[in-house]
Amino acid sequence: MAFPNLVLLFKLFSFLLLFRSTQSKLSADYYNKTCPKFQNIMQTILAEKQLSAPTTAAATLRVFFHDCFVNGCDSSMLIASNGFNKSERDANVNLSVAGDAFDLITRVKTALELECPGVVSCSDILAVSARDLVVMVGGPFYEVVLGRKDSRESNPSIVDKNLPKALTPMNELLSLFSSKGFSAEEMVALVGAHTIGFSHCKEFANRIFNFSKTSEFDPAYNPVFVQGLRKLCANYTKSPAMSAFNDVYTPGKFDNMYYKNLQKGLGLLSSDQAMVTDNRTKPFVDRFAANETAFFDMFARSMEKLSVYKVKENNDGDVRRRCDQFNTLQV
Repeated sequence: MAFPNLVLLFKLFSFLLLFRSTQSKLSADYYNKTCPKFQNIMQTILAEKQLSAPTTAAATLRVFFHDCFVNGCDSSMLIASNGFNKSERDANVNLSVAGDAFDLITRVKTALELECPGVVSCSDILAVSARDLVVMVGGPFYEVVLGRKDSRESNPSIVDKNLPKALTPMNELLSLFSSKGFSAEEMVALVGAHTIGFSHCKEFANRIFNFSKTSEFDPAYNPVFVQGLRKLCANYTKSPAMSAFNDVYTPGKFDNMYYKNLQKGLGLLSSDQAMVTDNRTKPFVDRFAANETAFFDMFARSMEKLSVYKVKENNDGDVRRRCDQFNTLQV
């Protein structure tokens, strides 16, 4: 007599497994029923913030990249330190990230919590913000699937080894990107995000002051450009906030001018300029400089790929109530 009950239990168990599997799949319409105003709310706040603070797009794109590359796209980069623990934000490479990105995420999360509390993850907010801001400043649209969960840890000790630096040699850059599943072409396309934003003088000071025994500055620089940088950054040690636009011609527009600049010796960072001299990356720099559509297409595909890198789903993470704090105190 118990046999029918076992069949019923088996069917119920199978249904629950199927339901869990279905729920775990990332999809573009993940919030259509649970938070139908998600996209509208985001669009409104993103537009307002970008208009009032034009550095927001570049800052958010940088936070997104730094978040995903360290331990997956899980918003661990958004966590603020407390009296018990330091977070990824405290890693040296993240100290110069502009605060506009964090302010934006806070504004979006606050509005979404009022509309649909406990539904939208910070990881999804960050991923969509990066995409929409790229589009707002002239870049390509690409699909962002949704359903990520937020991490329960943020460890500053693992940041440095997972992120490229201004002085990272090309061999190490290619190896780092490869370890995360990205080709040389995809790397060159992703670094093209430097077409917007700025870099602090300390990031390239070694190229413009006391470069070598035979030259005050890196001869790879355009000579007129480097003289301007030397004047701009003359007091950078006393004023560490001093910075220069990554793209001197169209700093606020997402386009392929960044690659054209590299060809002319107008690349700020050593790691960027190296891409135009290394045979493994130069063909892609040249192609993207000559064809903006080719750059946009590869950037979009690479960002789609990056946006799902090691994401957390279901019980592997939470939906934080605040993006800068874990739901439970970490001690």
